[in-house]
Amino acid sequence: MSDFNKERNEAICAGENALRSLRRAKSSLSSARGWGIYDILKGKSITGFIKHSKLNDARADIEQAKWDIERFRRELNDLDNLRELNIDVGTLAIFADFVFDGLIADIYVQSKIKQALNSVEEAIRQIEDVLRKLR
Repeated sequence: MSDFNKERNEAICAGENALRSLRRAKSSLSSARGWGIYDILKGKSITGFIKHSKLNDARADIEQAKWDIERFRRELNDLDNLRELNIDVGTLAIFADFVFDGLIADIYVQSKIKQALNSVEEAIRQIEDVLRKLR
């Protein structure tokens, strides 16, 4: 196998790993979003805990995705336009969501989840585009 094909295959493998991590993050964020909607409509304290548990899962997934994307970048050396992924809803938002557990706090957290979901979906599209070109 030529060096070019070897490097291309390594890049494809790294990109596929990044996609898997991003898709897990998307799933966790979607779940958190669903629990967030339920929390707004019929919220009990348990729904807030479940929503934040899903957000913690998403944070872990995104941390893995960041590592995988960095590896993909190193393999490609030309994936400069991939946005930084960030789902930090902020300590204040989490505190307000649990303590006040009101509509305003819930809506604020939902907006942060939506922003994170949009970032993850954009990263997925970008990596899929690069992988299509590599193949």
